[in-house]
Amino acid sequence: MQWFEVSVLARQEAQEMAAHYLWEFGAAGVAIEESQPQGPDRGARPGEWFELPPGGLPEGYAKITGYFHEGADIPDIERRLRQALEDLPSFGYDPGEFAVEIGSVREEDWAEAWKKYYKPVPVTERLTVKPVWEEYAPRPGEIVIELDPGMAFGTGTHPTTKLCLTALERTVRGGETVIDVGTGSGILAVGAVKLGAARVLALDLDPVAVSSAAANIRLNGLEDRIEVRESDLLEILKNGDNVPPAFAPPADLVTANLLAEIILRFIDDVMQVLKPGGMFIASGIYENREEQVVGALREAGFEEIARLREERWTALIVRKP
Repeated sequence: MQWFEVSVLARQEAQEMAAHYLWEFGAAGVAIEESQPQGPDRGARPGEWFELPPGGLPEGYAKITGYFHEGADIPDIERRLRQALEDLPSFGYDPGEFAVEIGSVREEDWAEAWKKYYKPVPVTERLTVKPVWEEYAPRPGEIVIELDPGMAFGTGTHPTTKLCLTALERTVRGGETVIDVGTGSGILAVGAVKLGAARVLALDLDPVAVSSAAANIRLNGLEDRIEVRESDLLEILKNGDNVPPAFAPPADLVTANLLAEIILRFIDDVMQVLKPGGMFIASGIYENREEQVVGALREAGFEEIARLREERWTALIVRKP
């Protein structure tokens, strides 16, 4: 099967928004490649593809690639994507001199690319993410998350995912009920249980992510402790008939590795599904939106516990009184 590749080259601060738009326009999977420091940025006129430095991307830039089925209307997707990127500065994100490129790839080649570049990664002091095809001998006390990312986002290598896993490591004490909003590959849900949580309700709007998360949960042998459902944020919880009672709120902990704009949309809903004293871990917050999210959480009644930062990203740990 052939897939269309729609790739964006933009500043790293805009990469999550670019990925969000690719998902919104129907991508079945999104991959992000970030630059390594290489000297001054290289310029290009808007809409032109950069001449990339050997072996990498211009410093401060990322390549965000969405994968679309053969029947997708690629010209329309490209038009909408360009317009969305041009509008990003009005939301506080600078895409820089961005460019969009269209290509194609065979499904088997895409799958093999994951295996070539994705190796076991220590993401916190205790947690290591290991692709299922790799042999790995864990050290004493090390917790290994088995993962086959497939077409879903979330391999543990991005700062926002690392921050969430670190926050879980600091927060989970054992026996918690957890809701993971925007579960993606299921990495946070699996990590929470392996750290000691009793059970997790994992939610995602994308059916591809739901399928990928379910597969990864099976890889880790946690089907009885993690329930995966398709849901737009926490909407499914407004109809309790759709969730097994053991996984229904109130919960001890909610995790969300999303964009700041999306987190702001459902803060009040998080407050409703948490027990008194329950914790909320919010990640995917770029530095230019940190104070806005903190302010909204405080206004909703949350108490700030900690801020974790990596590169220019922030994860927040807050508590319901």
